[in-house]
Amino acid sequence: MFFPEGRIRVFICRVPVDMRKSFDGLSALVRPTFAQDPLSSHCFVFVNRRATQMRVLYWDRTGYSLWAKRLERGRFWDWRTPPASELDWTQLKLLLEGIEVGRQRHRYHRQASENLAEIAG
Repeated sequence: MFFPEGRIRVFICRVPVDMRKSFDGLSALVRPTFAQDPLSSHCFVFVNRRATQMRVLYWDRTGYSLWAKRLERGRFWDWRTPPASELDWTQLKLLLEGIEVGRQRHRYHRQASENLAEIAG
């Protein structure tokens, strides 16, 4: 993943978003949802209703970048307790890696049989 330079702010949409939206659809959501300029070089994070897909919209001086991640297992969070509306860059990286900062554990653990199959394979 390409990491933007400098100090940026990361804003998380605290309501589910339709993941069929792309650059234009998500950038149109930035102003009413976050009260921010979509060209401000901040990261804007959108998650689907099941919290299994995430898209991060970012403006880098030449155009929009859109990062996407889909989980095969687990969820980014439970919608009853979404994360804060603003994170720092490190917290976003941890969220993408599956580490829950407050709980100090991974979102899911691999089964022992999966670990053995991986070692044997």
